Amino acid sequence: MAAHSQQVRRRTGQNGAVHNSFPLATGTQPGYAPEQVDEFLGRARASYEGADTAGSGMTAEEVRQTAFPVKRGGYATRYVDAALDRLEEVFFERERRAKVRAAGEEAWWDETRALLSDVRGRIQRPRGSRFRRRGVFATGYRRSQVDAFLDRVAEMFERRELGLKPAEVRDVVFHSQWRGYDEDQVDALLDGVVELILSTR
Repeated sequence: MAAHSQQVRRRTGQNGAVHNSFPLATGTQPGYAPEQVDEFLGRARASYEGADTAGSGMTAEEVRQTAFPVKRGGYATRYVDAALDRLEEVFFERERRAKVRAAGEEAWWDETRALLSDVRGRIQRPRGSRFRRRGVFATGYRRSQVDAFLDRVAEMFERRELGLKPAEVRDVVFHSQWRGYDEDQVDALLDGVVELILSTR
């Protein structure tokens, strides 16, 4: 979920349309490499329209995990991020409908409740111990920042509402620290929070 030095976790338009043209970043602001963005959105369009020759098709998780290189003169990141936010929701809803058709509505909600239980179990751990720490000579996400964000999520669970938008979870940035939280574990938990938000809309 945090930005990296060479790649930025990103984050198609209305009714699932995918746009391959975005405003360019201005001034000294870096943008996403247009070639990679266009290639990815081309594959997304083919998958959405049923013309994906790869076989399995694109998934909402694949959209969420996508990262693009940044460069001067690239696509302005906020426009691409907004488009991909919408794209993820479109694919997620299609996957949800397919699962409901295959196994029924109750099975879908059983799966959602199991995910909620897993996420809540992790969040209810003591601050500073919610995730595995990196080794003595390795950096990870700053523990205090991760804990503060998850406290916010926990409060919403207590109120039985998820007021966060998916983009607020996808785009949260944590600084690094020695012996910080393991990035993969934190990212997996945040992916689960995003899925819960999309599932309960």
